[in-house]
Amino acid sequence: MTPPDSFRALYLAQGDDKPGIEIGEVPVSVLAEGDVLIRVAYSTINYKDAMMLKGIGYRIKDFPFVPGIDLAGTVEESDSADFKPGDQVVLNGYGAGEKFAGGYAAYARAKADWLVPVPDGWTARDTMAVGTAGVTAMISAMELEKGGLSPDSGDILVTGAAGGLGSMSIAMLSALGYRVVASTGRSEESDYLKSLGAAEVIPRSELDGGPDRPLMARRWAGCVDAVGGKTLSTVIASLDERGVIASCGLAGGNSFSASLIPFFLRGVRLIGIEGGHGPIAERREAWSRIPAALSRERLDAITTDATLGDLPRLAGEVLAGRVRGRIAVDVNA
Repeated sequence: MTPPDSFRALYLAQGDDKPGIEIGEVPVSVLAEGDVLIRVAYSTINYKDAMMLKGIGYRIKDFPFVPGIDLAGTVEESDSADFKPGDQVVLNGYGAGEKFAGGYAAYARAKADWLVPVPDGWTARDTMAVGTAGVTAMISAMELEKGGLSPDSGDILVTGAAGGLGSMSIAMLSALGYRVVASTGRSEESDYLKSLGAAEVIPRSELDGGPDRPLMARRWAGCVDAVGGKTLSTVIASLDERGVIASCGLAGGNSFSASLIPFFLRGVRLIGIEGGHGPIAERREAWSRIPAALSRERLDAITTDATLGDLPRLAGEVLAGRVRGRIAVDVNA
């Protein structure tokens, strides 16, 4: 089945100062090149999506442009031996919604090399409840394991805990047996974070002032850091021997300052996580592990539902740090 000449989408239209957001029909010519045509069912909203919708940090040259770095749906056409019509697939990143048309539309094209089958027993909505944030959370957990950490190593800190990546990290790490400490600036979310598996919740203010000396008291064996900035600097100074930090966000700033002493005297390791463009084998391994590390109860607790029409409002809330957990977006509603 070929896509219609036009189909419904949320798209960016050229404006005087910055692109405007419209919902309506877009021509089939907006679709990217790719060997798989997907009938999209669900997408989501990530920090990158919110920036795109608010005209921050991206320079769009071709209009109309369809954002949405995540999508899930059904294969309708395929020139790849790896996928056939009727297969359920998920795409996270690889330029979707940033360099070419993404998930906020009824159809999308992608390269088969970027796609992962929807896990058995899961739906398109389930995968978008996870999204890039959840994949990043699992890859971060995998990097902690590669760094030699285990549940016996000590506490794992999760910063930016009430956001999508933080919520996913808490749920997954606690399911893997770790004792998780959640850091948040929203004290009213403490009960929510504990329901996901956090053993302890600490205020963001304990971390966001930066370290008062190069080596501070050892508090954590590892950290999944979604904040960056001074918070990351504090964490580096507070890790135990051979501690590991998976750095995967910049809500608190895209730069940091730190002494080298924790790296030399405690063997601290700082690992960057490629949330949008990592090796597909790594993505597939992450997706193979996510269902076992994320119960239905916790997935539902993390997730709320939305439509394309909700996205302009939600973009502002995401950037302001007011969104709890993850949002599954029905692109056809």
